[in-house]
Amino acid sequence: MSPGLLFGIAAVLLACPLDARAGHKEATMKPQEAISGTVTGNDQHVGFRAMIMKQAIEYDLAGYAKNLPNDVVSFTLQGDADRLDKAVAAIREGTKKSSNIEVTTTPGTVDQTLDKFTIFAWTSTSRNITDPYDLVFKLRHKDKTLSKADVKDVWHGILKSTLKGDDLKKLHDDD
Repeated sequence: MSPGLLFGIAAVLLACPLDARAGHKEATMKPQEAISGTVTGNDQHVGFRAMIMKQAIEYDLAGYAKNLPNDVVSFTLQGDADRLDKAVAAIREGTKKSSNIEVTTTPGTVDQTLDKFTIFAWTSTSRNITDPYDLVFKLRHKDKTLSKADVKDVWHGILKSTLKGDDLKKLHDDD
């Protein structure tokens, strides 16, 4: 085999996702979409940003959620369009404690380097956690959805690896 042909084969393999080289079905890269959104209504102190993050964990979506000074939750999500639709549908339903929720979304710009979802300055009124923490979920290597039980396990892992001192002791098994 000529050196040029070997170089060409190597270049094709390097350009191909690792899972595709191993024959995995998850390697099919679906087009990525992004949205920006805001949530208004009774969305403060009701676990709303945590719920958005749990959607990101379930559907393997990147982005962020943060509170704005006017009691509005701002968020971005990016990933597979079908998964974005499912996540936004759940966000529109709100949490058990939220009410009068209005969600507005607009198309966003995909950031190919974004590989995580972050809640900025998370606190918890119900747990009396007042020190703000940035909670970070790193996207999975295998692009698949998770069960609610697996989402809960990932969520607990993020809390346990992020919270410090007395705040860590305030977690419950049902968080």
